[in-house]
Amino acid sequence: MESAGSRRVLAEVASEVASCRACSRLVEWREQVGRTKRAAYRDDVYWARGVPGFGDPDARLLVVGLAPAAHGANRTGRMFTGDRSGDWLYRALHRAGYANQARSTDRGDGLELSGAWISSPVKCAPPDNKPTPAERDGCMPFLRRELEALAALRVVVVLGGFAQQVMWRELGSGRRPRFGHGAEVPLPGGRTLLCSYHPSQQNTFTGRLTEAMLDAVFTRARQLTG
Repeated sequence: MESAGSRRVLAEVASEVASCRACSRLVEWREQVGRTKRAAYRDDVYWARGVPGFGDPDARLLVVGLAPAAHGANRTGRMFTGDRSGDWLYRALHRAGYANQARSTDRGDGLELSGAWISSPVKCAPPDNKPTPAERDGCMPFLRRELEALAALRVVVVLGGFAQQVMWRELGSGRRPRFGHGAEVPLPGGRTLLCSYHPSQQNTFTGRLTEAMLDAVFTRARQLTG
């Protein structure tokens, strides 16, 4: 797909994601969070819609999480923006040369990605960060269209076991490999799957994931994408 066509498709997907109301449980939850808010964000106007992918349409790297965070992307409207997971991710992307800055506070903060695209299988914030299989499967056509539009894609970094399961089912062949931080698996078509622990507070506060560990994954992604 040519660059102009990719941009058009990704823009169409973004518009459809933002207006989607297919999953009643997710719609109710994302909007409830947007009304009740967290005290620290009581003056913010929450996005409270589906959150589309974000980045460079000519990306050679795709980063896949789980779903928008209730008070992160569900508040700001941009993937991994406005919470501590995003702080960790964008600092790592900046150090690896994929982001022009290390901060991710809101959609107007000037952050731009070069050679990278960030997305998720589930586009709405789920209660307890646990989408149902039906919600996951119902949302997958959006991610599939993103994958089709990202014609230059060479490397997929999955953040957590959920993302690995979904992306292996979409892009892999044969038995799914065991998930582990730093695991590297070839995909059909010359692509590569890289695994990382999710930069959740549970992982970063306990030291299960360190910045050095996250940097190692994106350093390897940079080697593979050129």
